[in-house]
Amino acid sequence: MNLPNTPVPVLIIGAGMAGLACAVRLKAAGVDALLLDSSDGVGGRVRTDLVDGFRLDRGFQILLTAYPEAQRVLNYEALELARFRSGALIHQPQSGTNTWLPLFNPFKEPLSVFKTLTSPVGTVADKLRIVELLRQTQSLPVDELLRQTPTTTLQRLHDLGFSEHIIELFFRPFFGGVFLEDALTTSSTFFDFCFRMFFSGDAALPALGIGELANQLARRLSPDQIQLNSPVVQLDGTRVTLADGRTIQAQTIVLAVDPASVASLRNRPVPDNTAFNHTTCTYFAVPDSWQLPDELPKKMLMLNPNRRSAVHNMAIVSDVAPTYAPAGQRLISVSTQGLETVNETALTDRIRRELTGWFGDGVQQWRHLRTYHIPQALPAYSPTAATAGTTHQPLKLAEGLYQCGDQSAYPSLNAALQTGRLVAEQILRTD
Repeated sequence: MNLPNTPVPVLIIGAGMAGLACAVRLKAAGVDALLLDSSDGVGGRVRTDLVDGFRLDRGFQILLTAYPEAQRVLNYEALELARFRSGALIHQPQSGTNTWLPLFNPFKEPLSVFKTLTSPVGTVADKLRIVELLRQTQSLPVDELLRQTPTTTLQRLHDLGFSEHIIELFFRPFFGGVFLEDALTTSSTFFDFCFRMFFSGDAALPALGIGELANQLARRLSPDQIQLNSPVVQLDGTRVTLADGRTIQAQTIVLAVDPASVASLRNRPVPDNTAFNHTTCTYFAVPDSWQLPDELPKKMLMLNPNRRSAVHNMAIVSDVAPTYAPAGQRLISVSTQGLETVNETALTDRIRRELTGWFGDGVQQWRHLRTYHIPQALPAYSPTAATAGTTHQPLKLAEGLYQCGDQSAYPSLNAALQTGRLVAEQILRTD
């Protein structure tokens, strides 16, 4: 790796989505930033691995096409997006048998209105409250939506009058999977934002995997702008030192890394508000001959309201995006929240046992591909964190020093992309 001999105009530490968005915006204005990343690829948490012909996203991830910043930055057509069917399929065992309760989004599928109204998932009043929630979340600009006075998501649902039945059957398993925490202590402002995004657009997967989002941005930069396997160990003013002892001088530095890394590089105590929600994703390869019972709708996220189980959410990923699996195979993703540590073999065996109860003995033949335990999957976002508004941490830390990433705003791809762009625009205004 050849480092520049002269000071670079902007040095970005971290080539995740925020750092890439920052560099892309700067390049559009004629400023070539240099990105350093300690890992062997771009994207940070947004990456995809190729394993035996399968595309395995590092944790179950989706792109919400309604994200305003994603619409601004990404080329959706080039991503060849495959879309989930809007709604959810809820597992509900009754009297020793497996019952599946479908909940459709009638705003996307008008012909499903009657099915939705008569579904046992909640009362008719609950479904009318969903319409009211949709009206409320659509009535404000996104920035104002995020600046509302926050409470917890659970309190917000109670305040709206939703029954415990629909909270436990739908809201907790669905949004618990979105927030990666089942207590629904996440800020109500972020819940309102996510609810709007799910109902306004689609949940989609790029044909080449979620990592293609980062790859698309990286291709807009010159190859020599990104230096991988380059961990930064010290920051001194506008000079950084790499692990191998080499140094780089910059006019401006952007920290596009997690809060603990920001604190470490600045020789500051790690702040108390660096909590993350974690998740574990287990992937299985399944013969193409296996499929859901014919009567069940396809391409829907499958929810398990029993949060004490190992299977919280499940998706037949290749039914949505066939490019995720090789010919003759299906790819199944199982998500589990709340595990501090993971015994991969024990978890895989437990998942197989539980899903055998759902689908029969054939599950025992499913081939385990890989397990991803991600302890820093999403920054925790409590009502206290949300109180300061859309951006609850300053993007400018000092003269010539900035930070970006979803930990600076709210936990989502949209915020990572947005804060990266906003930092770039602040830098451009100072030139």
